[in-house]
Amino acid sequence: MTAPSTIITAEEIHKSFGPLEILKGVSLEVHRSEIVAIVGASGAGKTTLLQILGLLDRPDKGTVLINDVDVHRLSTNQQADFRNRHIGFVFQFHQLLPEFSAEENVAITAMIGGMGKQAALQKARERLTRLGLRERLTHRPAQLSGGEKQRVAVARALINDPEVVFADEPTGALDSANKSELHRIFLELREQTGQTFVVVTHDPEISKIADRTILLKDGRITSEM
Repeated sequence: MTAPSTIITAEEIHKSFGPLEILKGVSLEVHRSEIVAIVGASGAGKTTLLQILGLLDRPDKGTVLINDVDVHRLSTNQQADFRNRHIGFVFQFHQLLPEFSAEENVAITAMIGGMGKQAALQKARERLTRLGLRERLTHRPAQLSGGEKQRVAVARALINDPEVVFADEPTGALDSANKSELHRIFLELREQTGQTFVVVTHDPEISKIADRTILLKDGRITSEM
């Protein structure tokens, strides 16, 4: 059997905010097409770790390799370009732009990556239709349900065909039915496209669908299951 290839390697990640040490030498690997859940109590350092892995913050010490690229040695502009081409993000509260429609919210990320407006809108429509939102393309966020907003956020995360999607409490604002739907979407995308997901969560149901669950406690990994 072929060993799974590694897409993310983090080694001895340290991060402090003032005198408060949040991450205390975290090391981990994530394999391609894997769903990894990172769990732990509030204040354990989960979101800080996710932001460092996703190039939204820098570690004080340690290295992060994504596709064998030492990403924190890149310049700020190079990191922005790397994020746009290789990484997608899904957040708890969607962070959709209220003045734009669903298809425009999704297309903007592709346009930032250099795609023309019409091509970006067409690709956005395809992504949204695939996620069951064909009838909601021109609706603004205020006209969408919580579950629909989160599916728009997933489509936005996927518009540039990233190799890895980082999700920070993606089901935190959803009811049970919409949580189950998002779990199904993650599993389906992994099977169909080989997407890799790293999910910070308090939701025990995500841990059930994950290939691995990493427990973070007081800034350290204490177990992997």
